[in-house]
Amino acid sequence: MTGTVSAVCVVHADVPFGRRGVVDSGIDKRPVHGPVDVHELGIGGDHCSDTKFHGGLDQAVYAYDEAEARYWSDQLGAPVEPGRFGENLRTSGVPVTDAVIGTRWRIGTVTLEATIARKPCGTFARWMGEPGWVRRFTARGDVGAYFRVLEPGVFAAGDSVTVESVPRHAVTVRMLFEGRDGAAMQTLLDEPDLAPKVYRDAAAALKSLRRP
Repeated sequence: MTGTVSAVCVVHADVPFGRRGVVDSGIDKRPVHGPVDVHELGIGGDHCSDTKFHGGLDQAVYAYDEAEARYWSDQLGAPVEPGRFGENLRTSGVPVTDAVIGTRWRIGTVTLEATIARKPCGTFARWMGEPGWVRRFTARGDVGAYFRVLEPGVFAAGDSVTVESVPRHAVTVRMLFEGRDGAAMQTLLDEPDLAPKVYRDAAAALKSLRRP
């Protein structure tokens, strides 16, 4: 299975929200031209301002699907340009939210592995400026996927996305985000060699399901 990278996006400017307890955000990302270096913590020229909740090894690269963006363009009555949701990669032709956790992508000389879902937050809502945005985005469920970098290298807009491997456990990023299937969450906890934050989110979902 192959797809295409429509755009590679990095921080254009930090956004000062000016709210107590909220640092400047790197959500304002814009497309860049030409090859970019990719390392274990993300893409060269990009950064994460709020490192407590964003970024890190398990959330180094955030991808969003072009078809899912087109849905929101229709809903919002305006184009959702690449980077609008704070994504690093806008892709087409391969599952993103519906990628099986642990799926490996090859883009340029970079190998990525799907980890966890994007969780919409207050910063995202303020950036979008749409009524009930977190609720609406959550209800739709097309949240995109984070990836960890298994093999650093270089990639660029226009590169192919080659799906190199898909784990047999079949639990997707969307299923982890929704957290409704206890058996699926346990499957992730029993699966070896996934990203640490996958186990964290699966354990939290399972705990919530077991609450009386």
